[in-house]
Amino acid sequence: MMISNAALSGIVYFLLLCFVNIVHTKQPHILFVLADDYGYNDIGYHGSEIKTPNLDKLSAEGVRLENYYVQPICTPTRSQLMSGRYQIHTGLQHSVIFAPQPNALPRDSPILPDKMREAGYSTHAVGKWHLGFYKEEYLPNNRGFDTFYGYLAGMEDYYNKSRCIGPKFCGKDLRDNLKPAEPNPNEYSTEMYSRRAIDIVSNYNSSKPMFLYLALQAVHEPLEVPARYKEKYAHIRNSDRRTYAGMVAAMDEAIGNITAAFQAKGMWDDTIMVFSTDNGGEIYAGGNNWPLRGWKASLWEGGMHGVGFVHGKSLQKKGSVSTELIHVTDWYPTLVGLAGGSLNGTKPLDGFDQWKTISEGAKSPRDTLLHNIDPLTKPVGDKLEGSPFDNRYRAALRVGDWKVITGNPGDGRWIPEPTAEIINMNVYTGEPKKNVWLFNIAKDPVERVDLSEDYPDRVMKMLSMLQQLNETAVPCVYPPVDPNSNPELHGGWWGPWEK
Repeated sequence: MMISNAALSGIVYFLLLCFVNIVHTKQPHILFVLADDYGYNDIGYHGSEIKTPNLDKLSAEGVRLENYYVQPICTPTRSQLMSGRYQIHTGLQHSVIFAPQPNALPRDSPILPDKMREAGYSTHAVGKWHLGFYKEEYLPNNRGFDTFYGYLAGMEDYYNKSRCIGPKFCGKDLRDNLKPAEPNPNEYSTEMYSRRAIDIVSNYNSSKPMFLYLALQAVHEPLEVPARYKEKYAHIRNSDRRTYAGMVAAMDEAIGNITAAFQAKGMWDDTIMVFSTDNGGEIYAGGNNWPLRGWKASLWEGGMHGVGFVHGKSLQKKGSVSTELIHVTDWYPTLVGLAGGSLNGTKPLDGFDQWKTISEGAKSPRDTLLHNIDPLTKPVGDKLEGSPFDNRYRAALRVGDWKVITGNPGDGRWIPEPTAEIINMNVYTGEPKKNVWLFNIAKDPVERVDLSEDYPDRVMKMLSMLQQLNETAVPCVYPPVDPNSNPELHGGWWGPWEK
């Protein structure tokens, strides 16, 4: 039987469509890079004096996220990234998990690596954990990661990998999977973690797609970096800023080396890379968030408006800037969706799948963002008459362009890049009795004009929304230090201490 040219063309077209669809639906490798304490004004493309050529290039080829939010401090951002849920729904509303505390991200819902593994991925974590480790079941290898190389607590020395909590609780903190790994005191952690990531990529021979979570120690204090990285910043007079700039340079170089390893392995064209900070910069440790107000640990924009971008050949609008509202909880459903995974079996998520927003420039599905409600922070001032929410407590909510803040939001100063050797900074007193602010962030992204007295009805409406969200909160978990955590009792290592 003869096949007409028209029929043959139709068959070829159908097969081509099938091929394109297969390519389009191929599971990508996913590289998620999380920087630590990386300020808004510490990346080149925001006009910083610190040069970041690799990050600038990667972001320019991808999509820069300029309405992107994280949490003000470490554990809350990491818990929301991993769970897709607000911290009011995991009991981690207050502060961070300190190393001696018997606390952790609950196991009541699968976290991101669980879902990636379920979708057929090989899962690897390198760097900082900071989601609790008092029982072995909370270690990364028991939370969905096939491999882990890094440290469990919140900070440590970049060379000897030790951490002290007060004068008595001191120990080393470095793990290769479940076991302590003796550190090389001459090896700088940014280079050490980048080498491990490169080894994972270079030696990868699995047919599975890869999920690589690289949570760098950089650029968190202590201020330490090999001299060669800060030599080009000799013109920066402030010594903390100069060292910090070198730390950023080391991080930028490391990320360039890691992406080069993906390219050398032939994996880069099939990789989606996400870069994010975990919170705003710490001014006392060299970071800077200018022109935003506030810094790390505050509910001002400088504490939460994060540096972030996405890179990947599958992005439809490469080289663009997104001003759509995106939050760190959104990575969970977004990445699981990219992986072709399922969200079945999770507790209700607070994140949204933002892939169309990022890739195609579609409108964000998110209109509301709860920054936090912290019931343990000391209340400030008086309760507003008629308020459904107790505005004496620390909280913040974004609805559309509007943001309401209550309680004590933290240090609210605007700090330019330092030009002097020493920054003379007095203790911030703010407005001791004030406990409600309202800003239009679209018109006033640096929070100079408080509109709470001009729009009292809007304030009340947003306080009502805060109360509704507060009614969904689980009890806050913040236990006291457990003396049994002392590394002296565990061979000089930080690690699990409860069975």
